[in-house]
Amino acid sequence: MDRKAGDEYVKRDYRALHEARDMHYFNIRIKETDLNIAVDQVSYNDHLISLCQNEVRRLRAELEFYISHQPAFRTSFVPLALLPDAPPLARHMAGAAVKSGVGPMAAVAGAFAQAVGEMLMSQVQETMVENGGDIYLNSKRDRLISVFAGRSKFSNRLGIKVKAENSPIGICTSSGTVGPSVSLGKADAVVILAPDAALADAVATGAANLVQNQDDLMKAIQFAQNINGVSGILAIKDDKMAAWGNIEIVGL
Repeated sequence: MDRKAGDEYVKRDYRALHEARDMHYFNIRIKETDLNIAVDQVSYNDHLISLCQNEVRRLRAELEFYISHQPAFRTSFVPLALLPDAPPLARHMAGAAVKSGVGPMAAVAGAFAQAVGEMLMSQVQETMVENGGDIYLNSKRDRLISVFAGRSKFSNRLGIKVKAENSPIGICTSSGTVGPSVSLGKADAVVILAPDAALADAVATGAANLVQNQDDLMKAIQFAQNINGVSGILAIKDDKMAAWGNIEIVGL
């Protein structure tokens, strides 16, 4: 079996490539959760680090406790009915999974990014929370998000321009060739834009699962088109790409 490419992805080296000068960056790492967080320079203070650490610990504790009562929540590749005591994060993930036809853990990175980002917006003017390539963005200015697509010629040569008027927004990526996450397909990158980051994460997984070769890119497009709440998609396999929706792609 071929191994996924991109040790630099696992090490998160890509994070240093496209940092915005008007934002202050810091990392939160707790168990498997590894967040790169940016806030506007004016709003930053050291208290935000402990605030985010406490929020991640709280979210993880609730989710881990719930999974101990429903272990299938962690392993299922299809949507699940939840137990009555499911915490808000699990419900958010499960709702995205139902719309996308995937397991709830397909939405975990986007859901965590959004939960932390929404919490931060009570303290800051702008924020971006990136969780393994899945992003929650709430910005007052236009932003450019670089696309990492492994060995594809498009990798780090394309960006997605996100207009301020579309914030808050989730920009989430799934790949069958890059990174540690499970994918049933072989896409180099499928990027989904949606106001809900958990939904963007789940749809990215579902769409990427459909791509085995370049001829399947339109399958991913059609999949995303049919899900209410998705605003745009970019799908890349080798030297081919396809896109749909409210998505502005620019060269870097």
